[in-house]
Amino acid sequence: MASEDLVGELPAPSSTRRIILNALLSSSALAFLATVVYPVIRYIIPPPGAESDTNSVVAGKVKDFPANTGKVFRFGSKPALLVNGPDGRLRAVSAVCTHLQCTVQYRPDLEQIWCACHNGRFDLNGRNVAGPPPRPLEVFDVTVRGDDVIVSRKA
Repeated sequence: MASEDLVGELPAPSSTRRIILNALLSSSALAFLATVVYPVIRYIIPPPGAESDTNSVVAGKVKDFPANTGKVFRFGSKPALLVNGPDGRLRAVSAVCTHLQCTVQYRPDLEQIWCACHNGRFDLNGRNVAGPPPRPLEVFDVTVRGDDVIVSRKA
């Protein structure tokens, strides 16, 4: 009788295999999920980039900016827009729209800065005049030294 009691206490071989297979399948499913989710999270949350402490840049030569034109250029790690208005006055603003961070451009037909994403408009001094942008664009100082157009942050 004692041997029958001993056999009754041991788990059946199929249930032990089932436990091992469930553990293997669960761990492989978790590993697969991690390999899919991790890159998605890394894509959604970009790594912290070192922000350049650029205070001024040469945007170009004076001859590169005829009247009533605009040009996007790099100001540190972000784009900026230099506009030579119809009056011949050079102005520079951040080219990043305050609505959804799209890049803005100068529209000579409107004589305004325009965001193509949602038809946001700014005047030549960066103030929002139409569309969804909630704030004006950041404005930079523009100076001309010789033939170079220097754009710098406001002090």
